[in-house]
Amino acid sequence: MAQIIDGKSVALQIKLEVKEQVERLKAKYSVIPGLAVILVGDDIGSVTYVRNKQKACDDVGIHSRTFSFSSDVGQKELEILINELNHNAQYNGILIQMPLPRSLDSRSLLNAVDPEKDVDGLLPSNVGRLVIGEEALYPCTPLGIMTLLQRYEVPVSGAHAVIVGRSNLVGKPLALMLIAANATVTLCHTKTRDLPGIVRQADILVAAAGRPGLVRGDWIKQGAVVIDVGINRSPNGKLTGDVEFEQAEKRASFITPVPGGVGPMTIAMLMRNTLVAAERQTRR
Repeated sequence: MAQIIDGKSVALQIKLEVKEQVERLKAKYSVIPGLAVILVGDDIGSVTYVRNKQKACDDVGIHSRTFSFSSDVGQKELEILINELNHNAQYNGILIQMPLPRSLDSRSLLNAVDPEKDVDGLLPSNVGRLVIGEEALYPCTPLGIMTLLQRYEVPVSGAHAVIVGRSNLVGKPLALMLIAANATVTLCHTKTRDLPGIVRQADILVAAAGRPGLVRGDWIKQGAVVIDVGINRSPNGKLTGDVEFEQAEKRASFITPVPGGVGPMTIAMLMRNTLVAAERQTRR
């Protein structure tokens, strides 16, 4: 039976560490890290997620403000705000809550953010630094996954890591992080031929396709580490991952639950990125 990877517990540890560093930064430089969140519309998921980010900021001592707009806000108005935030030293990080209404050019708005304040780690300049192995602000969810593997002392160097999901948010940046940690990486997706056969080779499996139950429990290699990034809501309202948990748990050595696995780490890494951004901007 697999050991459960407790993302809630690790996220709490990370936030306590960030809180200590925030207090040191304040004592030494009189700087309080700041995070600006831009929220457009009233999507329940986005509103809830932003509320959780606000609470996390309060917990660790980061100043946070949410700039809320109705769904009919114009592109120009948001561009003006982003430019103002780029030049406002009170905010070290800027986060644009996705998804945005289709009437807005999301990519253009993201690219308007100062790369040094890109705490989501999604700008091409930060992704480029990740590709060539330079210091940068890295995407929060992949960074959280790497932190979980580190905290649970999972051997990554030399391991065969299989990622199911090729998104810009998780799959692609995580592949680069795992390669940098000396893993051999296979990046798969729902169109991959013989997906079960490839998954069965994984020492470390990361499921991030957004398809409930896509990865069958009997695909898991005995003793593999299973990281389930999927968050899907079943017809009865229950949250489920991309992996058949009950069967996979019998074969894996470590496994993340859904919820309570990767999810809490994403916000914890956002707190860490905001702190790192503040430290770098203070040293400039």
